[in-house]
Amino acid sequence: MDCSYDACVLSQVRCHLGEGPSYDPRTDTAWWVDILEARLFEKPVAGSRKALVHVLPFQVSDVAAIDGFHQLLAAEDGLYVRAIRDGDIRVLCPLEEELTGNRSNDGRVHPSGALWIGTMDRDAAKGRGSIYHVAGTRVRRLFGGLTVPNGISFSPDGATGYFVDTDEGVLRRVPLDPRTGLPNGPPATHFDHRGGEGGIDGAAVDAEGLIWTARFGAACLDAYNPDGERVRTVPVPVRQPTCPTFAGRDLDRLLVTSAYEGMDAAARAADPEHGRTFLVDVGARGLLEPAFRLGA
Repeated sequence: MDCSYDACVLSQVRCHLGEGPSYDPRTDTAWWVDILEARLFEKPVAGSRKALVHVLPFQVSDVAAIDGFHQLLAAEDGLYVRAIRDGDIRVLCPLEEELTGNRSNDGRVHPSGALWIGTMDRDAAKGRGSIYHVAGTRVRRLFGGLTVPNGISFSPDGATGYFVDTDEGVLRRVPLDPRTGLPNGPPATHFDHRGGEGGIDGAAVDAEGLIWTARFGAACLDAYNPDGERVRTVPVPVRQPTCPTFAGRDLDRLLVTSAYEGMDAAARAADPEHGRTFLVDVGARGLLEPAFRLGA
């Protein structure tokens, strides 16, 4: 892997809109997607083997583990179960299938095994997005009126959820029932980034409870403590990082996707690593995203 300061290029393949990373410790494999090009990537974290590219029949925004043989895909019209061995895909449940102008976006699995998944208008029309809670095949709408839902993540004990509308720029926290991942109180402001450079995008929480977010358009990752303070900013070698997740045998590096969406030729030339996928050493130990429970 090519390394620059604390960041290494995991995959040289450029993603139009890289997103939805996950990590399987059983096989030391990183998974992520290119939403706009309908591609799923598979690559061992250790070693020099190139990423395998799986062409998908629809746009997918998030990948989550189910077990050693299956994974959950959040797609433009619903949730699907994919068999890792042969790539067979079957529908699990619909999601906003009547809103043909929408697609899925950021998502994370809560420690209870339920999924939080965001949706948005394909052209980011204001207020068309929502965040849903999915337990098994039961879908509940949690928050509406969002534009670009992102930053979905959870405290280590599952008692607090985090999310952001990137268009608004306010990272929010909400108290949760740790047994179910359902809110038991209203959201509150965790950090107000309005007016700051770039936008808060995807997030992952480390073992100490710090919320690590990608800052799209600002070439960095930020860490927020549970009290709502931005305590660290770590540069990355790409202008538009999109989403981190902890990876590696010791969960001591952040797997970070990126995008060249919206960049013209001059902007891409000024950002030579655009769209690539990285491993970044932030000096923190992470938490493995839980598996989605089909029978929840």
